[in-house]
Amino acid sequence: MNLKDITAKEILPGLHGKLIHGDALSWAFWEVEAGAIVPEHHHIHEQIMHVVTGQFEFSLNGESKTYVAGDVVVIPSNVPHGGKAITPCKLMDVFTPVREDYK
Repeated sequence: MNLKDITAKEILPGLHGKLIHGDALSWAFWEVEAGAIVPEHHHIHEQIMHVVTGQFEFSLNGESKTYVAGDVVVIPSNVPHGGKAITPCKLMDVFTPVREDYK
């Protein structure tokens, strides 16, 4: 499989993802338009976010910080989080268990 062969899905306005699912995890490759907002939410999944390019303002459990290329954030299960793209961004997320809602 190659990422170029996977069709991106617009999960939220301005948030386009290519998603790969294994038996126990989901891996998301996001292209995020500047200004796109991920509203605060929480889920049962443990998540790790990696900023590949750009600047992404991210709030975790009420604390906000701007993350840049190379930054990694570990998001525990059921902890409120959300964000906004300050610039166009490329992000990667890994979720466990599988994000059935992204299939």
